Order: sequence, then C-alpha cells, then structure tokens
Amino acid sequence: MEEPERRIRSYSRRSGRLSSSQERALAELLPRYGGTLSIERSLPLSQWFPEDGRIVLEIGFGMGEATVEIAEKFPDHFFLGAEVHKPGIGRLLNEIERRGIKNIRVVHGDADILIRTMLPKLYLSGVHIFFSDPWPKKRHHKRRLIQAPFLRSLLPVLKPDGYIYMVTDWEDYAQWILAESEKVPELENPYKGYASPIPWRPETRFEKKGLDKMHLIREIWLQKR
Repeated sequence: MEEPERRIRSYSRRSGRLSSSQERALAELLPRYGGTLSIERSLPLSQWFPEDGRIVLEIGFGMGEATVEIAEKFPDHFFLGAEVHKPGIGRLLNEIERRGIKNIRVVHGDADILIRTMLPKLYLSGVHIFFSDPWPKKRHHKRRLIQAPFLRSLLPVLKPDGYIYMVTDWEDYAQWILAESEKVPELENPYKGYASPIPWRPETRFEKKGLDKMHLIREIWLQKR
C-alpha cells in the first residue's frame, strides 16, 4: 500500500539580514523578473516562457550562483527559480539585472504549492534541487524535501524523459534519496546509483564549504519513464 500524499514544509523559517541592495531588488526587480506566490492569483507563465520552451525548475536556489551560471550556459533553456529566503532572492534578482539575463524568472514562495497548483501538466523539461536541507537529526527526517510523495508530485508536470537532478553533500541524505526514489517506479535511475559529476553544474560557495569539511558530493539523476 502506498503512503498517502502529504505536504511537507521542508524549509526552516530563518530570516537572513537583507542588504539595502537586496531590499531594492525585492521591491523593484521581483515584479519585473518574477513574482510572489499567492493562492489568490496565478503566475503569468505564458508571458514568461514560450509554450514550446525547454523549462527547468530550480527548487531552493540559495544565493542563485548556480542558477545564473547554468542559465548563461544554456541560453536556449528557460529557468524558473523558487526560493523562500529573501536575501538569496534579492541577490539573484540583482545578478539578473546586472548581467542582462533574459531566461530566468524568480518566484518567492513554497515550491510545493507551485508544483501542485500552478504548473501546467507536462510543462517541465527538468528539475534541479541542489543542496536542499538534509535535516540531519532523525526526528527531523520527516521534514526532508526529497521523499517519495514529493517525487510523485513532480510526475504530472514533467515532460516524458524529463529529469530530476539532485545534489547533496550529506551522505545519509544521499542514501535516503536513492531509497525514496526506488519507491517511485515511474522514475528511472540510469546510473543505478550515484550519477557521475555533471560537467555543466558549477561549484558554489556552499558546496566548497562541504568540501572543506571533507564531505563527499553526491549527485543523483532520475529520468521520467
């Protein structure tokens, strides 16, 4: 018997300090390059991205370093970044403006709501989840983002052969992700385990901190059957 689908709040309510530049970005640039999730209104996705575009959702983009670099490497793709923490949103918005990037849109809010209620079916070519909170204490494992119900929630919005690309520096969480993915037969792991490093993913400051602590970087790539 499958476990019931359920919503999980996988992020903490920490609030970082906003710089004046980030505050300006949230006030002036977020309406230009994205928006805030609200159950009262839909997002103007058709204005942001072409109907036949290759659209990639990044969940929890942090400070947006990887988002910017990948978007610049793939100008023919379109990237939708979802984040709850304002400092990272402000920083990414400033980078979008400074670099003149045209293929990123930013959403402030819970990606789970975005996925379940706002994205059209068969909409995404891929999903990136880099270094989501591992919630290392056992009593907090239920808060981990990547669980079988969450992976199943991505299936309706993923195109055939769409991918889910996950990276973590927490070994226990990496093993957890592999185990949870095996509960979703609609997803295939072409590597039969951890993926080889994907060359186009840039190293971020957060990742460097993990490497400095001698953490292994684990990459997991799943493909919709």
